[in-house]
Amino acid sequence: MARLTFAGGVHPYEGKELTKDKPIKVVLPQGDLVYPLSQHIGAPAKPIVAVGDHVLTGQKIADAGGFVSAPIYATVSGTVKAIEPRRLANGGMCESIIVENDGKYDEVEYTKPKPVEELTPKEIIDLVREAGVVGMGGAGFPTAVKFSPKEPDKIEYVIANGAECEPYLTSDYRRMVEEPELLISGLKIAISIFPNARGILAVEDNKPDVIAKLREMTKDEDKISVKALRTKYPQGAERMLIYACTGRQVNSSMLPADVGCIVDNVDTLCAVSRAVTEGVPLMERIVTITGDAIVNPCNYKIRIGTNYRELIDDAGGFVSQPAKIISGGPMMGFAMFDLDVPTTKTASAITCLTKDEVAEMEPSACISCGKCIEACPERLNPKLLADAVEHGEDDRFLSSYGLECCECGCCSYVCPARRQLTQLIKGMRKIQLANRKKA
Repeated sequence: MARLTFAGGVHPYEGKELTKDKPIKVVLPQGDLVYPLSQHIGAPAKPIVAVGDHVLTGQKIADAGGFVSAPIYATVSGTVKAIEPRRLANGGMCESIIVENDGKYDEVEYTKPKPVEELTPKEIIDLVREAGVVGMGGAGFPTAVKFSPKEPDKIEYVIANGAECEPYLTSDYRRMVEEPELLISGLKIAISIFPNARGILAVEDNKPDVIAKLREMTKDEDKISVKALRTKYPQGAERMLIYACTGRQVNSSMLPADVGCIVDNVDTLCAVSRAVTEGVPLMERIVTITGDAIVNPCNYKIRIGTNYRELIDDAGGFVSQPAKIISGGPMMGFAMFDLDVPTTKTASAITCLTKDEVAEMEPSACISCGKCIEACPERLNPKLLADAVEHGEDDRFLSSYGLECCECGCCSYVCPARRQLTQLIKGMRKIQLANRKKA
């Protein structure tokens, strides 16, 4: 029985009023475009162009490097200037293809596929794979792989994740307001892959206009329902969303497909629709530029590879020098030290804040209040896990189910002692998962 929510969670300041009523603005890149070869989970893409080559908008410039990988397409026309390491938003370096934008935006001719009803599930999956579609909610898992579970007959639900619970972000909201038909089309295509699947449009109840619009548009669709989820963070996390919509539980050793579910972000399903109905590869996405340090917070439809600094400039620059610039939102995003980095398939937002309250807080001793346990959506003991990390007790971390942490940040948010619980647990999880992969 669906509960439309989950145990635990928090209610942080939403900050969405800055951009939720700002229509999507199309912006064309002006400078060079940088295409990192790792914009997804799995093997990096492999370049199929060389320095000096002329490319067109929509031309494939890198092929998938394996089954769990995704091709990359040029989003402007111009000349391949270099293939070299470039810095990403997270501070790491990644081999990238750099295209000098000629400003003409000459485009390839796309081959329109057969009507959807004439396509087999395999043909749909192949079109999605060839278009380079990946999860655009943050993880970047190749969508064609997600659409290829071992037992497709056991998939009962395809869930469109429209919760957008992260504070400040409104890109998915604007997409649902302005292009709901694209979302519904993508969901119907995804459902058609699985013979026993139904679709769920999952939206938090702080978006009543979207819920009303989607219900009106799907009232004659017997295979699609709209669920108004209770507004609470992290409602949009995959495990929490599945539980809220279906009552089914997923742990760290499982995939959603193990409980008969497929979950896709709103922008991902829109990309699926364009790939399957128009033959257009993934080249654009919606990005929110927001925060009280931005002159004119805005939602942009950008071409992947656009430099973040161009978007900040288009939004009017800074009111004052930000104390913190975050890639994503304040709960699960990460701090940036350089804006001269490219947008990628998984880029969702830049949040610029005039005050860095976290940096001003001095952690103190735990007072054993239990608030972190109460807030944890995975029902863990974050204090115990953080203690295990600080004492280097790997076995205690694992036996206390540390790998079940979803890194949502709720424990750090509610901790009155201002301990950086999430950061400690996240670091140990990375180590343990790397060790497990080696083994």
